[in-house]
Amino acid sequence: MNLNNKTIIVVGGAGRIGRAIVGALVQADANVVVADVDESGLDSVAAEYGARVMCQTLDVSDATAIRQLLSDAEQRFGSVDGAVNTAYPRNARYGAKFYEVTYDDFCENVSRHVGAYFLFMQQCAQYALHSKQPFSLVNFSSIYGVMAPRFDVYEGLPMTMPVEYAAVKAGLQHLTSYATAYTKGTRFRVNCVSPGGILAGQNPDFLARYNAHCREKGMLDAEDIVGSVLYLLSSDSAYVCGQNIVIDDGFSVG
Repeated sequence: MNLNNKTIIVVGGAGRIGRAIVGALVQADANVVVADVDESGLDSVAAEYGARVMCQTLDVSDATAIRQLLSDAEQRFGSVDGAVNTAYPRNARYGAKFYEVTYDDFCENVSRHVGAYFLFMQQCAQYALHSKQPFSLVNFSSIYGVMAPRFDVYEGLPMTMPVEYAAVKAGLQHLTSYATAYTKGTRFRVNCVSPGGILAGQNPDFLARYNAHCREKGMLDAEDIVGSVLYLLSSDSAYVCGQNIVIDDGFSVG
């Protein structure tokens, strides 16, 4: 997949999945703009990749900041060809079990997450409309936006699959379809990827239960996601629009 000299923004680029995508884009000779709210994380990315990346703080709920990011990236590299949104906005009480979630927390978490993805998608589409250049956006959804949770894998453990997460990730897939239909006739396109679980030091009992539903590897590493993302950013997928790619080693069908 040829991404040589293409300029790609990675929102949430200091996070686990975002950083793996940044590394893959650098290896593919893309110009990479790393955006995150985590300043210390950005410092770490900058220290690792140096002048090969442009790092900038971003509040993904701020339209002015998004427009400035697009403008700064264009000023440095000449154009912006695509973006990946891996942002995960949530409040401090996110992650409660179903009966413990308050109405206010549910509304805030859904609003912050879906709202931020909507806003970034809107601003990227407007940028593409005005630049008249091809622009590919990749949204990050989840298998739990496609299927009901397998609550048995969490049984007896302090962890859960938050109800807000299910609402958010399902909503992102339909927002992606909506934006695809609405921007017909422009050179903007947007797709989703829906990963399964990503290894992050989870409880061994949970991992065993989760992996039993998979085909071979089970829970994935962040690096296992990047191939599909790079495909969607490249011209090889030029006519792939409004789609959702599930990457889960068969968990959703096992």
